[in-house]
Amino acid sequence: MRARSDVLSMAILGLLHESPMHGYELRKRLNLLLGSFRALSYGSLYPCLKSLVGEGWIVGADAPSGVTPTLKAKRAKIVYELTADGKEHFQSILATAGPAAWEDENFDVRFAFFAQTDADTRLRILEGRRIRLTERLEIVRQSVARARERVDEYTLELQQHGLEQVEHEVRWLDNLIDNERGARRARAPGFGRPTAANPADGAPAPRL
Repeated sequence: MRARSDVLSMAILGLLHESPMHGYELRKRLNLLLGSFRALSYGSLYPCLKSLVGEGWIVGADAPSGVTPTLKAKRAKIVYELTADGKEHFQSILATAGPAAWEDENFDVRFAFFAQTDADTRLRILEGRRIRLTERLEIVRQSVARARERVDEYTLELQQHGLEQVEHEVRWLDNLIDNERGARRARAPGFGRPTAANPADGAPAPRL
């Protein structure tokens, strides 16, 4: 429960970092961000908002008089926004790349805010996630191999499906990691500059 609360808090801070929102709009954006399998109710959203207000990371205020809420949002007139402390706290979250960042509960939300995360941290999170999934992949493969003679075809098919999902995500991570490393090399000082060994196109090669 604590891990889910932390994920929800991080997602709220990230969305409010983009712009202030009222509760109804936040709920819609969170459902898109977290996915339908972790759909939120107001019962889980508002206690989290109250906690974040108590921490001093967000503040709620009445919507400006000139703003007319939608029909469904008429009871959600409080607009929430980040405080200066909240912005600083969110930036500190984005800068972390420890094991919690690449676990199942956190990784999707961390990835959703990669555009706001520095390149080195992105790469550490992706590499950590890949290590964790590679370990899991070996465990799943061993489980499928052991169960092959002992389970019915449907259970075996389900296990094989799980194996393929992990394999697919590992390949996806490989591509992302390659892209991040390529971008890092492109940003490196001197990258692409002509050298004596590799003269630029059109430049005369040194005489031997």
